[in-house]
Amino acid sequence: MTLLVAAGCSSTKYVPDGTYLLDEVNVSSDNKEVKPADLNMFIRQQPNTKWFNLIKTQLYIYNMSGRDTTKWVNRALRRVGDAPVIFDSYETERSRQEVEKAVRNLGYLGASVDAGTQLKGTKKIVLSYDVKTGRAYKVRSIQYDIPDTTIWNYMRQDSAATLLSEGMNMDINVLDNERARITTLLQQKGYYRFNKEYLTFSADTTRNTYLIDLTMHLEPYRVNADSMQVNHPQYYINQVHFLTEYNALDNGNNVQPEDSMMYKGYPVYYRGKPIIRPRVLVGNQRLQKGELYNGNDVQQTYQNLNRLPVLRYTNIRFEELQRNDTSLVDAYIQLTKNKLRSVSFEVEGTNSAGDLGAAAAVSLSNRNLFRGSETLTLRLRGAYEAVSGLQGDYRNESYTELSAEASINFPRILFPFLNHGFVNRIRANTLFELRYNFQLRPEFTRIIASTGWSYQWSFKQQRLRHRIDMVDVNYLYMPWIHPDFKKKYLDDQQNYIVRYNYEDRLIVRSGYTFIYNSRGTSMASNVFNGTSYTLRANIEAAGNWLYALAKITNMRKNKDGEYAIMNIPFAQYIKADFDFAKNIAIDNRNSIAYHLAFGIAFPYGNAKMIPFEKRYFAGGANSVRGWSVRSLGPGSFPGDGNFMNQTGDLKMEGSIEYRSNLFWKLAGAIFIDAGNVWTLRDYESQPGGQFRFNKFYKQIAVAYGIGFRIDLGFFILRFDGGMKAINPAYESGRERYPIIHPRFSRDFAFHFAVGYPF
Repeated sequence: MTLLVAAGCSSTKYVPDGTYLLDEVNVSSDNKEVKPADLNMFIRQQPNTKWFNLIKTQLYIYNMSGRDTTKWVNRALRRVGDAPVIFDSYETERSRQEVEKAVRNLGYLGASVDAGTQLKGTKKIVLSYDVKTGRAYKVRSIQYDIPDTTIWNYMRQDSAATLLSEGMNMDINVLDNERARITTLLQQKGYYRFNKEYLTFSADTTRNTYLIDLTMHLEPYRVNADSMQVNHPQYYINQVHFLTEYNALDNGNNVQPEDSMMYKGYPVYYRGKPIIRPRVLVGNQRLQKGELYNGNDVQQTYQNLNRLPVLRYTNIRFEELQRNDTSLVDAYIQLTKNKLRSVSFEVEGTNSAGDLGAAAAVSLSNRNLFRGSETLTLRLRGAYEAVSGLQGDYRNESYTELSAEASINFPRILFPFLNHGFVNRIRANTLFELRYNFQLRPEFTRIIASTGWSYQWSFKQQRLRHRIDMVDVNYLYMPWIHPDFKKKYLDDQQNYIVRYNYEDRLIVRSGYTFIYNSRGTSMASNVFNGTSYTLRANIEAAGNWLYALAKITNMRKNKDGEYAIMNIPFAQYIKADFDFAKNIAIDNRNSIAYHLAFGIAFPYGNAKMIPFEKRYFAGGANSVRGWSVRSLGPGSFPGDGNFMNQTGDLKMEGSIEYRSNLFWKLAGAIFIDAGNVWTLRDYESQPGGQFRFNKFYKQIAVAYGIGFRIDLGFFILRFDGGMKAINPAYESGRERYPIIHPRFSRDFAFHFAVGYPF
C-alpha cells in the first residue's frame, strides 16, 4: 500500500511534457429522461480504470516501473499496469459528435453537446460533456405504405405487438427495433429471404411544430438488380435431408447413394452404420415438408439437436428451388458426431477442519448407449484423510471413503400417456441413478445406498427450468460403531440430534424444483455484461406414502415410537427453499449483486428430527463468510465442538457484494453477509437455538470482507476473507460487536471456492 501511495504522488510520471493525463470524464444532461450513464458507451476516450471506482491501481503499478525497459521487473509492472491515458482533442470531438447523434436519435432532433476541459494541477485534465436536449419531437400520426397485401395482413394481425404509438418520441432506436420485430414475424411466415432493409421510414414535419407524421414503407423484392419488382416470395419446405457424420473439410461431405435410408419421408445419409437412430433425428427436428418456412422452427431444430451428447456440431443449409409459381427450399441438416466414449480422471486435495487428505476419481462415459444419444456414466471415487484430535482407544486415525455411481440420461421424457405435441415442445431429460458410498472412520462405518428417478425440462427460451424427482431413495446403514464413540455420544439420551443421525434410516422422498434465469442460456461468467436475476424454489416431501402404508397395515412401532420397515425407521418431513439473486451492472467493470435465501424443513408423523443431510447450516464460502463452515448457530448457540449440533430446521440469509473487474482475469469484491439458522423445536443439546419471533432478529449474524476472483472462463477461482461484525453467540459486550473491537485471530475466516457465492 505504501508503494501505491508513493506511486500516486507521481501519477503523471509518464505523461510527456505538453500533454495532459485524462483524469476524469463527466457527462451531464439537462433532461432527466436522458441519463448520462446511457451515454458513456459513446465516449471514445475514458480515463484509467479505478478499482472499486476509487483507486487507479493499475496506473500506479505502471508508474512504479523504471524507464529501463530491458529489466524484466519494469516490463512485468507495465504488463500488469495501465499506461496513462493522454488527453486527445480529436477523440474528444469525435465523442462529442457521437453523443450528440445518440441524443438526437432519441427524438431530440435539436440537441447539442458541448465538450469542455478544466486543468487539474499542471498535467491533469478533467473532460466534461454537457448535453442540452431541447424539446423532443413527437409522432403525431403513423401511416403504412405496404403494397403487398399478404404482408400487410400479417402485420395487421400482429399489430398489438407493435412498438410504435402516436405521441411517442421520434426515437430512431424504437423504429429500428420495430423493423427487426416485423422481420422476425415475417421470417416465421415463410419469408426466408426477408431482412429489415426492406422496411424504411419517412418523416414529415409540420413547420414551426415538434410533431412528425411517420410513414413505414415496404421496398419491393428483386431477384437481382436487373430484374423487375415483384412481391416478396413465401417459401415452403420441400425436403429435409440428414447428413450424419458431416465433415466440413470433406468437400461437401460427398455421400454415396447406397449410404442412405428413408425414414418417414426423410432421407438420412450415413457411412457404414448409422451412429444414431433416424427416429431420434426426425423427432428432434421441427421442419415439416409442405409447411411454410419458419425461422422459429429452424432455431428450435438447432437447439434440440445441439443438446444431444452424441453430436458435436449442427449446421442447417438451405437450397432454393422454384416449382411452377411456388418458391421452395430444401433443408440439409449437417451433423458432426462427438466422441462416443470418454474417460476422465480427477485428483483433489481435501481439508476438513484442518484434517488434510486426498481423493481421486475416474469416470467413464458412453454418449450413445442405445443409439439414441443416451449417456451412461460410471464413476468410481476414493478418498483418504488423516483424522486428528481423537480421544479414545480407536483402531486407526484415518478416514477412508469409497463410492460408486452409475447413471443413464435419456435426452427425452420417458413417461406413458403423454401428448406427443407436448413432448415435442419441451426440452426434456430423464435420469436414472444408482449410488453407493462406503465410509470407514475410526469411530464408525457407514454405508449409504441410494437410487433416483427424475425429469428435467425447459421450454423454448430456456429461462425457466424444471426438475421433478419422482422418487429418490436413500438407505443409511451403520454396520459398526466403536464402543467408546457409542458410549460417549449415542448412549447420551439428552443428545437426540447426534443419536438420531447415527442410526439406520430410510429416506424416500419426492420433490419439485424450478429455476428462472433472466439471461436464459447466456450464462457467461463475466457478471459485468448486464443486469440479470435468478429465482430458485424447491419443495420436497419424504415418508408420506410409507406412513400411509404403515397406518393401513397396522405396522408395529419400534422403541422410539417410529414405524419401521424391516426394522429400519423411515424419515418423514416437508421442506421448502426459496433463493433470489440479482446482479445490477453499473458499467462494464463494476456491478452490485445481492442475494436473499429462506428455507424451512418441518419433521412430522414418523419423525421428530430432520436427517442431517437435509438440515441447514450457516457459515462457509457460500453463507455468512465471517464464520467457517458449520460453525454459526443455530440462534445464539455458541457451539460445543460437534458440527451436528450446529444445524437447524430454518434458514434466513442475505448478502450484498460490490464487484469490480480489476485487470486481466482478476476481479475483486467487497461484501456484507447476514443470516443464521434456527431449530423449530427446543433441543437440550442446542440451547438458544429455537426460533422465536421476539428474539430471532437479535440472533442474526453479520460479517463483512473482501474477496478476489480469477475468471478462467470455464470456471472461477474465488478467495474470500470475512470478518465477524455482529456475533449472536453473545447478547452484549465487546464480544457481540467485533466490528468495534476486532481481533483477527478470533474473527477472521478464509474461504477458497469455485464459482461465485450467488
